Amino acid sequence: MANKKVNTLSLPGLNLAIIMDGNGRWAKKNALNVTSGHQQGVEVVREIVEASAEFNLESLTLYAFSTENWSRPKQEISGIKQLILAAIKKQVPDLIQQQVQLNFFGDYSSFGKKVVAAIKNAEEDTASSNPRLLLNIALGYGGRADITQGIQSLARAAKQEEMAIEDITQETIFEFLQAPLKELDLLIRTGGDHRLSNFLLYHLAYTEIQFLDTLWPSFSRDEFRHCLENFVKTERRFGKRTI
Repeated sequence: MANKKVNTLSLPGLNLAIIMDGNGRWAKKNALNVTSGHQQGVEVVREIVEASAEFNLESLTLYAFSTENWSRPKQEISGIKQLILAAIKKQVPDLIQQQVQLNFFGDYSSFGKKVVAAIKNAEEDTASSNPRLLLNIALGYGGRADITQGIQSLARAAKQEEMAIEDITQETIFEFLQAPLKELDLLIRTGGDHRLSNFLLYHLAYTEIQFLDTLWPSFSRDEFRHCLENFVKTERRFGKRTI
């Protein structure tokens, strides 16, 4: 992304990802069931999407559910399924009004036919030739699985002589991965943990990372803005010496 100056906060071209962590701990802290934590998390998503559009970001990519999350209790997963359906029904009209294009990626087929159909309809309803913001949702996603299937697809293409081995570059590899994006400028992780949790491993090579103690349901628009303002102050060297 080009050098940036911020008076009023406007970051055209910025590609941001968020690992939304802490819903369960927030619910426990507030003596609520875990589904209530996820519900509050969905409300925060709505607010952050609105802010991202207002700040003129290029894309916002959210880690909603990982491949490892399938090991969680069945009751929690069932609640998440219902939340996905409810959130799509409630928020798609707002996304259309805000000119936000919605894309899901990952293996979310195990959520069932209703969820898959709702996702397909939401993507079609929000499709735009000139969206104000690209909103990407990682659902049933794992970075290692993404890279593995990408390598398999590349190998098949080379074997079938659809592409030469010499045509496999760092840039073309992106085309064989699930996520509909390339380089990321900034990753924010809430919840206090300092790890990537198998998220977009190929895409994060030179991404700036901010780890926050704030639990996701408590993440605010003001804190979000503060994260972006801190990013603006960062000197991104990409391995180059500056002195």
